[in-house]
Amino acid sequence: SPVLKTLTESISTDTIYAMSALMLLGHLIFFDYGANAAIVSSTLSLNMAIFASVCLASRLPRSLHAFVMVTFAMQIFALWPMLQKKLKAQTPRCYVGVTVLFALAALLAISCLCPYCLIRFQLTKDNIYGPWDEAEIKEDLSRFLM
Repeated sequence: SPVLKTLTESISTDTIYAMSALMLLGHLIFFDYGANAAIVSSTLSLNMAIFASVCLASRLPRSLHAFVMVTFAMQIFALWPMLQKKLKAQTPRCYVGVTVLFALAALLAISCLCPYCLIRFQLTKDNIYGPWDEAEIKEDLSRFLM
């Protein structure tokens, strides 16, 4: 993870974000959803997802953050689909239960947790004033209105 800091130093942040978005979209397109199609390639899908994660991790402030992000990406994109396949093959009921549980957890996180965090973080927001702000009239101009 210390190498990640210098890996994409010469590439602009906007380019990194655009590349990551395209790679994650490619991951969604090529992922093996259980269909027999020519476009399905689990290796390509995994490589695209890990590449996007590494690119995004290279923009994080510390090596520890980058390490955690890449490790989490490996768990989500490589290990989780393998676990799902094993669950589906060995215990279909457990597979359905785990899928429903994670879908509900994602729904609750998006509906409740994320808005709660947004509201809580607004309290710590700090406004920075500078020459880039719009001009503010500080004089009393009511005498001109009469």
